[in-house]
Amino acid sequence: MKIHIKNGRVMDPATGLDRIGDVALAAGRIVSLGGLPPDFLPNRVIDASGCVVAPGLIDLAARMREPGHEHEGMLASELAAAVAGGVTSLVCPPDTDPVLDEPGLVEMLKFRAEKIHRSRVFPLGALTRGLQGEALVEMVQLTEAGCVGFSHADVPIASTQVLLRAMQYAATFGYSVWLRPQDGALGTGVAASGPMATRLGLIGVPVVAETIALHTMFELARATGVRLHVCRISSADGVTLVARAKAEGLPVTCDVSINNLHLTDVDIGYFDSRMRLNPPLRQQRDRDALWRGLAEGTIDALVSDHCPVNEDAKTLPFAEAEPGATGLELLLGLACKWGGSGEGDLMRALSVVTLGPARVLGSALGTLEGSAGQLARGGVADICIFDPAANRDLDPSRLRSQGRHTPFAGHTLPTQVRWTLVGGQVAYESVP
Repeated sequence: MKIHIKNGRVMDPATGLDRIGDVALAAGRIVSLGGLPPDFLPNRVIDASGCVVAPGLIDLAARMREPGHEHEGMLASELAAAVAGGVTSLVCPPDTDPVLDEPGLVEMLKFRAEKIHRSRVFPLGALTRGLQGEALVEMVQLTEAGCVGFSHADVPIASTQVLLRAMQYAATFGYSVWLRPQDGALGTGVAASGPMATRLGLIGVPVVAETIALHTMFELARATGVRLHVCRISSADGVTLVARAKAEGLPVTCDVSINNLHLTDVDIGYFDSRMRLNPPLRQQRDRDALWRGLAEGTIDALVSDHCPVNEDAKTLPFAEAEPGATGLELLLGLACKWGGSGEGDLMRALSVVTLGPARVLGSALGTLEGSAGQLARGGVADICIFDPAANRDLDPSRLRSQGRHTPFAGHTLPTQVRWTLVGGQVAYESVP
């Protein structure tokens, strides 16, 4: 299949490319940028006039809910949501049911995703059997099956000794460890500690639940040399600790959720269960620090933290509602909302959802390494084409995800994805 994308604004944060031009695709690869080869005869022409032609988005935190939670999300529905949001590659945590702690489970997940042929799925393997925090998994076998790293999802590991051994094992083979910074004893609340939680009578999660966990993780990373990815930082103090670890030279990367980047605990309002999220929404100073940390590069990537929740689990009193929200279809719009509308701001917004995540994954991308998250001649043709001037009022009923709950319902978001191409094939199309 040969495709000619014409008249688009071609933007690539990896190279700084920003110009009106054409892109030619053949056999799933980019064969030219800027002009067409003289003998190029396309099977299809896409007129991208007025649109941006960018690398496909990479989301480092997206739960597919399958296997085990199909009532909240099916692989087909969530991958449809991904390409509708311009996401061509995504990383899914291991807390499925059963947990991704066996090679056969990982192979089955990847096989099913490939058959659906939408976004590429990169699973994280569990650090311990059943996420029980006791026996380590066979990391070598899971990596051979397709895992790009190892995580404990949102389940804290109670034993520091087990975590140390897991990091030693991962460091020996060059694997990365992905951890949510949350102390198990202090992180049992439902809202961020502060005046808002006190007024509402909600059990709070203090900032020290995050910083104590970060101190432990960094000490162990220092001792083992493991590549550590900090998942969904949420506090100003946490950003400061990550910045210090990076300045020291520790091999640490970090991401932040669209929810924590744009919202605060005040948005909980009168017990709005759509704001029941994990990590919880914190105060304005924390949100401002996350904003700056992403702009300065302390935080490497912006993630959707996609976690679809069904109606019955969400329409409950705030403290009883299941935490989570849909986000795959909102990632690009909220990245651009953070980036702003000034000169160079769109490039900055694209960088944290393309180049930044690709650098976090690095060699784990396998055959995509060197071309994921960027537009490169000879690279894989994973492309997002969107209209930057098309604002939209977010209507949850129009989302493709099986989970329709989002804290951004009714918000006006910039951009509209028009085409998403995965491996040179059109996986999504929405032309006005």
